[in-house]
Amino acid sequence: MIAAPSPSSRDLEAIAKNIHPGQWAVEESKPIATLLGSCVAVCLFEPKLRFGGINHFMLPVRTRSSDKEVDSLLRGDYAMEVLVNAMLGKGAQKKRMIAKAFGGGNVVSSLRKSIGDGNISFTKEWLEREGIPLISSDFGGPWARKVVFAPDTGDAFCKRIATTQAISIEVEKQEVAYENSLAGPSTPREKKIELF
Repeated sequence: MIAAPSPSSRDLEAIAKNIHPGQWAVEESKPIATLLGSCVAVCLFEPKLRFGGINHFMLPVRTRSSDKEVDSLLRGDYAMEVLVNAMLGKGAQKKRMIAKAFGGGNVVSSLRKSIGDGNISFTKEWLEREGIPLISSDFGGPWARKVVFAPDTGDAFCKRIATTQAISIEVEKQEVAYENSLAGPSTPREKKIELF
């Protein structure tokens, strides 16, 4: 009997669930994909139970300022915790988890700060502190990246994408919108009181 060939990264990408900045997903078999610029995506795999997940974050940690609380849903510290907790909820054991991580590129010149370097440092430090081995990575450089993760095997495919104008515009659109959402004012909504 001849074994069926393994699906290629292109085959997996065609059926993958796509996630965007601030999102995460845990799956047993459906591939997960994302497009990265300065953002980082961490793929976690549980080899015994053969499932995994991926997140996509742009800034490392949640911060507080005097007038607002920055949206934690889109931060690395929250993204890592929610991904690990979702996997634990499906029966994973943290001591068995392994990680692959990608991104942190410098592809969007209009951003005021170098986000990629901070994301790379955060990712390595967080995984080391939590005892989750980072078994492979592709960080930094002037590239955007398309990442496709197969959660049932733990395989992750990373394609570096030359920063064409179209790619740069798409990555910049996502990341600037994300940065603006973090910088925007956080004003409580007024409650309307109706007197009768």
